[in-house]
Amino acid sequence: QVQLVESGGGLVQAGDSLRLSCANSGRPFSNYAMGWFRQAPGKERDFVASISGLGRTTLYADSVKGRFTISRDNAKNTVYLQMNSLKPEDTAVYYCAAGPHTSTQPSTFPAWGQGTQLTVSP
Repeated sequence: QVQLVESGGGLVQAGDSLRLSCANSGRPFSNYAMGWFRQAPGKERDFVASISGLGRTTLYADSVKGRFTISRDNAKNTVYLQMNSLKPEDTAVYYCAAGPHTSTQPSTFPAWGQGTQLTVSP
């Protein structure tokens, strides 16, 4: 069973940068497309970014395009989310997910991490 462990969340100020990491126990790691989703209090879980197994394809939500970058290091079995120019509306629990295909839909990712909190103060 694939286990995903996120790290890197925290409290930052608007305009700051932060990088989230997600370690995937599944092998080979390159078989998995990876995604980042986020969920703010009282809201649905929203797509943020996803990346294909070899990193050749990336998808982004319009709200983060140009500010966030998803990447992966298959030698380290880890996917990253570099977040720049953070805004208070980016505040949410961020979840890492693994699945067979690059997608924007949560339902296509069967494996999920426990989430990491990001809070962006004004």
